[in-house]
Amino acid sequence: MPKILTPRLPYTATAVRPRWTELPQDVRGLVERHLGSAVQPGRSVGSGFTSGYAAVIRGAHGSQFVKAVNASANAVVADSYRREALINEALPAPVPAPRIQWREERDGWLVLGFDAIDGHMPVAPWRADELTATLDAYAQTAEALGAPSERLRQIGLKPLGDGGDFDDWRTQASTGPGAVTLPKWVPTEKVDVLANLEAEWRQSAAGNAVLHNDLRQDNVLIDAHGTAWICDWNWPCLGASWFDLVLLLATAFADGHDATALFHAHPTARGVDGEQLDAVLAALSGFFLVSGAHPPADWSPYIRQHQTWCGEVTLRWLADRRGWYL
Repeated sequence: MPKILTPRLPYTATAVRPRWTELPQDVRGLVERHLGSAVQPGRSVGSGFTSGYAAVIRGAHGSQFVKAVNASANAVVADSYRREALINEALPAPVPAPRIQWREERDGWLVLGFDAIDGHMPVAPWRADELTATLDAYAQTAEALGAPSERLRQIGLKPLGDGGDFDDWRTQASTGPGAVTLPKWVPTEKVDVLANLEAEWRQSAAGNAVLHNDLRQDNVLIDAHGTAWICDWNWPCLGASWFDLVLLLATAFADGHDATALFHAHPTARGVDGEQLDAVLAALSGFFLVSGAHPPADWSPYIRQHQTWCGEVTLRWLADRRGWYL
């Protein structure tokens, strides 16, 4: 396995969420009405980086995965949940995603109910069978989302990078290394090369496919039959389908898998050349390393370590491809 210096987070324990008993009585009653009885709440899930309630709830009508957030206290999370509901409702049937069943806002709280998948997050380090299942699920997803449906177009998906550029290496090159304190192992002698690669990311990843745009290991569930489900559709945008693969396969690279071979074997990467892949790896590595160097976030105690780890694995994959020694 490659040498990764940033400690890898236990992605089953990155979230700080309220317990069922800490939800307002009216919110608990709302969930009970949807599930048809008094309920048996499971433990709040430990994955993710938001502070909303999230757990599988069992009742007379079966099981559902319930999310709930105080919209007044957590406006950003609530907005992302509202968008997730809209996106989820518009996903084509072939996309392997748990489907939303209901959404309600009551007394300042937003509550969503999804199909509950009897499964688990892929094991870390990646097992070959679970990685294959996830890559297969994404191939099916990408085929269904090769172009946005009318319902998705009406939601107003924006192009990848519409809200800003991946320009962190270029900023480092123009302002000098003192602009942001990056980890000491980052090769400062390569900043100009990284900046030049990064400058090509937008052209390299342009496209009209609908991207998940957050295809992480902890946004995947493997069910009892070994099938992968892609969850948490909060941030979709438009671009080249293969963009979603890069961060996912960077985590596989960290676990000793041949990420480059897996990338080029995937249906979404047909016709993609090495320079395009390297441009996106450069862009993502700069973005994550600079984000991880920001002060700790009180809303998510583990997000900076997660960002730094993602930055390191994408940069080390790039270095491996180009024969750099880090």
